[in-house]
Amino acid sequence: MWVPRSVASSSVPDGFVVVFPSGLAEDEEDGPDQGDGWDEWAQGKALLKPPDQLELTEEELKEEFTKILTANNPHAPQNIVRYSFKERAYKPISGVDQMAVHLVLEGNLLHLDSDEARRQRARQDPTEGEPEEGGEEDRPDSVASKTGKKEQKLTNQFNFSERASQTLNNPLRERSCQTEPPPRCNFSATANQWLIYDAYLEELQKQEKNKEKQKSSSVKKEEDRSQKKQMMTETQSDDFNKVIKVSKIFERMVNQNTFDDIAQDFKYFEDASDELREQEGTLLPLWKFQYDRAKRLSVTALCWNKNYPDLFAVGMGSYDFSKQGHGGVLLLYTLKNPTCPEYVYPTGVGIMCLHIHERLSHLVAVGFYDGCVAVFNLKEEQGGGGGAPQPAYRSTAKAGKHTDPVWQVRWQNDDMDNNHNFYSVSSDGRVVSWTLIKNDLVFSDVIKLSLEGAIPECLEVVEQSSVACGTSFDFHRKIDFLFLVGTEEGKIHKCSKAYSSQFLETYQAHNMAVDAVKWNHFHPKVFMSCSSDWTVKIWDHTIRSPMFTFDLNAAVGDVAWSPYSSTVFAAVTTDGKVHVFDLSVNKYEAICTQPVVAKKSTKLTHIEFNPIYPIVIVGDDRGFVTCLKLSPNLRKKPKEKKGQELPKGPEVEEAKMEKLLSLLREPDNS
Repeated sequence: MWVPRSVASSSVPDGFVVVFPSGLAEDEEDGPDQGDGWDEWAQGKALLKPPDQLELTEEELKEEFTKILTANNPHAPQNIVRYSFKERAYKPISGVDQMAVHLVLEGNLLHLDSDEARRQRARQDPTEGEPEEGGEEDRPDSVASKTGKKEQKLTNQFNFSERASQTLNNPLRERSCQTEPPPRCNFSATANQWLIYDAYLEELQKQEKNKEKQKSSSVKKEEDRSQKKQMMTETQSDDFNKVIKVSKIFERMVNQNTFDDIAQDFKYFEDASDELREQEGTLLPLWKFQYDRAKRLSVTALCWNKNYPDLFAVGMGSYDFSKQGHGGVLLLYTLKNPTCPEYVYPTGVGIMCLHIHERLSHLVAVGFYDGCVAVFNLKEEQGGGGGAPQPAYRSTAKAGKHTDPVWQVRWQNDDMDNNHNFYSVSSDGRVVSWTLIKNDLVFSDVIKLSLEGAIPECLEVVEQSSVACGTSFDFHRKIDFLFLVGTEEGKIHKCSKAYSSQFLETYQAHNMAVDAVKWNHFHPKVFMSCSSDWTVKIWDHTIRSPMFTFDLNAAVGDVAWSPYSSTVFAAVTTDGKVHVFDLSVNKYEAICTQPVVAKKSTKLTHIEFNPIYPIVIVGDDRGFVTCLKLSPNLRKKPKEKKGQELPKGPEVEEAKMEKLLSLLREPDNS
């Protein structure tokens, strides 16, 4: 192999030997001119070795070394792992992409023989591809070859076709008609002033008649429009009422599922431990009612609905003078939905008392802190006109409203004209009768309280210091005209509707204000009172001294007789406890004393027995109403002997209470 010396010295790798012919030992410039020396290169061969070449033996030279060239990327990672969901572990990946791309260049060049290049040439020169279709250029006898001109084929791009048709013209027709001329008559008259005047009057009468017709038609149109609007609103309200009814049912179903355990306890649970203790009972907490927008208010009144035993009303307000800016709320809850009240009536003034009509359960009488009384009608739509719901009746300063807070209201029987009426008592010393006549509240003062006695009607001016402040009252269950009034001085006055100038009796009952006075449901002579002096007293209204006195070691907020027994009553105190008494079981202390609030600082304000179910509701000063179930010992009835039926009815309960009182009465009073 002949290689130029300049090339051999620069580009021959190590380990190779280049052999030059002997004629090339001279300068390279003379090489081309010495053409005769090229034949002698094969005669003499000289072996040139680099000075650092290793000396190898024949065996070492003949030894073969195998080298494998691979296309592995030295920069490719070898420790890549992937998570295997099958084996739930990270596994290394064996196959790694070893290809390294050094240059990527996208071009727009096409090969001449490709299909795309042919299509582009055909679009640029339409005549180029035509001879291939028919092959006419290859034929020497074709017209194009004879004339030497190429025929250009025009393609029809719009698929155009031309058609012509001829129609016949319809013949013309002539129509003519002849009419008779209208009849004519000659009229002549003389125009006077009175004739012109009469013509003007006739024209004015015609115009007035036309205006009346237009007015009557417009009135009819307006009536039709109003009727249509009423129909539309009625249909919309009907649809809305249907949606409300369905949503209420659905909400109650959800709440019954949510509070199913409480509902089961309310219906079926009876405390089995009562069998082990003979004279003690317990209270089982059931539902807890709270209205989020009335958290700062206290429960100031409670009342059950007599027609719907699962419905009760709650009055929210405050007994603190400095907290009257929060207003009040009238709420009506049902046991079927403890999460949200059925009716909400916000009031600008705190509610102090309320009472639901026993027969017309949609009428609720309410007394306020500012001395007003009002009647809410639950049948009326709430929030008519976009505002807050307003009471159907409300007293004003002109209509004889009280000047101090109203502490109690009570519905009474209708008067001689079948008008509904209720009574109220206030700190201003007035007991007022309110009558609902059409849309107005008509008042009449029944009696005015004073420290010396009742104030006669003839004395209009009375010193303010001598006025007695009324705090509570209650009407007799059987004697319609008889009622009791408790005062802030601790006295209880027995009054009559017929006598407004004097009291029938005065009892020195308590040392502090009388918070509640309640007649017994069964015995006509027995009533009960409670006060902040820690005592609850039971009276016979024919005797001035109390029959029973119980000290509860805390201020008593309210008391209530049970509707099923004449000897069972309950009281709540400011230390958060409920006390239940049964005089037929224990005449000295309560058979159940149980705290029902979480915090010791919470004060209980009111308590009410349900008229049918063995439960009570208790309100506190934090706005909560708690429902409690009485254990069997708290509503114990005498056991029936075999073969004997025990008498039942109010006469039995009256006899049971009379038996207790007979043991305490003195011989002179019996």
